[in-house]
Amino acid sequence: MKALIAEYSMYHDPNLAPEGRAMFMSLSASFSRCGYEVVTPGQGDFYLEIEKLAPGCDVGLVIAPDHLLPRFTLAMESSTHNLGCGSMNVAVCANKMRTGAILASHGIAVPEEQEEGLRVVKPVSGCGASGVRLTRSPAGQGEFGQRFIEGENFSVSVVGSRVVGEACLYFTGEPPVALALNRQHIEIDPEGQFHYRGGETPASHPKEQEIKDTAINAVKTLGCQGYAGVDVVVADRVYVVDVNPRITTSIVGITACMDEEIADILTRASKGEAIGGLHFAGHACFDASGAITGRYSGDNSS
Repeated sequence: MKALIAEYSMYHDPNLAPEGRAMFMSLSASFSRCGYEVVTPGQGDFYLEIEKLAPGCDVGLVIAPDHLLPRFTLAMESSTHNLGCGSMNVAVCANKMRTGAILASHGIAVPEEQEEGLRVVKPVSGCGASGVRLTRSPAGQGEFGQRFIEGENFSVSVVGSRVVGEACLYFTGEPPVALALNRQHIEIDPEGQFHYRGGETPASHPKEQEIKDTAINAVKTLGCQGYAGVDVVVADRVYVVDVNPRITTSIVGITACMDEEIADILTRASKGEAIGGLHFAGHACFDASGAITGRYSGDNSS
């Protein structure tokens, strides 16, 4: 069996390459342990490499910045069994304004758009905390403003079962499963720029179930399948601030302390199978580049 793991930044985005390599290595190791030969694109044209390699693989998964992900995902799902989110849903999630409007229309709390005053200004289509800032200045081209909500920063790693595409073969109606609640370390510098400094997983919180339920509801609303990272701010309510329809950095911490294989989970979910219970041998801390900075033992079965 062959698995195509196509991670974009390793050869095409030096700023994101360390983080991308860490995600790739975590996934590659898991697929190898599950009996797959891992195939990956080289330094050539990323789209053409996917088109060339995917037909010879049994399964495939793309990791790329959100604004590039729809096109690459379409190439993947056109040629092999895609383990990630569908290209149409990826395209919706890539537009943060559109995503927020859809979630709000379904009763999911999101920061309200705000055009003046102190607010968070971010790219309509961006990756991570790049370009996100707290400011009173006007939003630039391709940016928009949202109300700044002061609270605790978390993400939820969710895996959704097959919901679209090949439905007659794989759709079973199994609900998405929250793999882990991840605490995010977000820093705002004196100039108001947001910086992602890594995180730890699995985390706990008095509102843990509400946070996970909100994330699952967001994934269901947007029709995501496969792995998705839902970023939230926990304040008076649980606010969804971003939905990433792809593998996120938290995967390096999850795979470092989860007993189950992420490759097996993603493959089973792509065929509509139930995930079942998950078991963590403690928790892990990681930095923004995906390097594990600490492991702590303990029984965190879920």
